Amino acid sequence: MAHWAVARPELDVSALKVFGRLHRSFLVYKARIATTFDEYDISEAGFDVLACLRRAVPDHRLTAGQLAEQTLVTTGGLSLRVKRLEDAGLVRRSKDPHDARVVYVDLTPEGAALVDRVADEHFAKLRLMLDGLSDDDAAELAGLLGQLERSARSAVLGDGLDPGESDPITAG
Repeated sequence: MAHWAVARPELDVSALKVFGRLHRSFLVYKARIATTFDEYDISEAGFDVLACLRRAVPDHRLTAGQLAEQTLVTTGGLSLRVKRLEDAGLVRRSKDPHDARVVYVDLTPEGAALVDRVADEHFAKLRLMLDGLSDDDAAELAGLLGQLERSARSAVLGDGLDPGESDPITAG
């Protein structure tokens, strides 16, 4: 920010106090969690699908539409993820016996075992990354980040997206 103050003193770069730190924190987060996914030979996107199915109790089954909605991807984008997981023996697809248009995705026992192992390590890492914050500070930060997300989504930026419209961040 000090360099901008010299180069362009009239430019308000105060938002960098938030977004610069947010971006650097995100890069550290991504690097730290990537090692877990690499260790278990699964992508973050694949873990997301397995985790959604694991949370779908008691039968660990969702329709493709439900899964797409929960993973915030299109059904087309989800199809490739599910295919890779199916090829690895981690999920199974089946058609509804009463409506062939409905496709279910089920977690296999192998998928359940893998997602449990990855989740144990993943959430332990996330907790460690918050060790420098008190529980109250972490709760306050979560609330503030929620406000930031709402603020960013509601900003009219002239990028062609309406505030409520799907954007590339959540669409894929």
